[in-house]
Formats: sequence, structure tokens, C-alpha cells
Amino acid sequence: MGLDLEYNNGQTPISEEEKENILLPTISTSLELDEFEQANIEKAIMWSMKNSFDLDKVLSIDFIKELHRRMFSEVWDWAGTYRRSNKNIGVDKFHIEQELYKLLKDCRYWIENKVYSDDEIAIRYKYRIVSIHPFPNGNGRHSRICGDILVSHELNRPIFTWGGKSIEEKGVTRKSYLDALHKADQGDLWPLVKFARSVSST
Repeated sequence: MGLDLEYNNGQTPISEEEKENILLPTISTSLELDEFEQANIEKAIMWSMKNSFDLDKVLSIDFIKELHRRMFSEVWDWAGTYRRSNKNIGVDKFHIEQELYKLLKDCRYWIENKVYSDDEIAIRYKYRIVSIHPFPNGNGRHSRICGDILVSHELNRPIFTWGGKSIEEKGVTRKSYLDALHKADQGDLWPLVKFARSVSST
């Protein structure tokens, strides 16, 4: 039984080779996959909330990979490992680790020199991770939790609300998020910073 997946606007398709690495072969639809992934992600969020991490830990390659592994290790064999193919978004697969190292160095500089507000630092960090697109899938969800951990554990701010509703589902909240990402692609991060603290009324 193969995976028959449907994708929302803005989602990166999983390749046929990557689909073969699913750990739960009884999953066959997007709905089933979403349910199992969400249960796994909630465990990772609880882990992040119950533990304290210093800045050296959070701003490390190992932590970025560990978080992704904890989010998806019950569903995907490739959880926590870099993608081995190029996607419709992200840097070349051979440049992933180099670009992550650059980001970690930049983020430390932003914090130490107070280059931006705390919220903007965390959002810039989140945005750069998803732009690099290190993993086969789950990069958007992973990058948002990275932003939440940085802003709450290291910058002493509340975690982001991200529109107050699921970004993964079609609707106004997802459209607002994607619109903000597109503006960030054009160099304007403010709409994404604003969205991260927003709560949808619809």
C-alpha cells in the first residue's frame, strides 16, 4: 500500500524515494499521515517545554537535527537527517550544513549585539532555517518550533501564537502566513514578525 498524498499550497512534496522510508506502512492518506505526525510533534513540543537549554545548545547543528528527529522519528526513518535531493525551495543539498553554520553565527551576533528586537531575531532565525530547508519534509513546522524555543528559552519572551490556528490547514491563517513568507522572500520580515504574534478572529 503506497502513500497517496495531497499537498496544500506552499507544501514541499515528498519524493517517492522518501516515501519509502515511512515507519508506519499502514498509513496511506494525507489525513492519516497528518494525525501520526502531529502526535509525534506534540511529544517533541512537550520535551522542549520540560527542558532548559543554554544558548550554545540551541544554536548548534546537533540541536537543529535533534529537534527534527524528535518531531518525526516515530513516522519517518529520515527524521533528523539532511535531505539528499534538491527541492523546489532551499539551498543546494551539498550546502545545507555550511548555510546552517552561517545562520548560527549570524544569530549569535544578532543576540549579543542586540541588532534586532527579540521577536525579530527569533523570526529571522526561523525564516533562515526554512529557507535553507535542511530536511526532506517538515521544515516549516520544525522552523516554527525552533523560533519558539529561541524566543522563549533564550530571549525570555512568550512563544509565538502563529495566527492562533493551525497553519497546516487551508484557510485564512495559512494564507496570511504564506503571504508573510512571500514578503520575507522579498526582504521585508516585518509582516512575518507581526503574524507570529497575531491571533486570527476567523
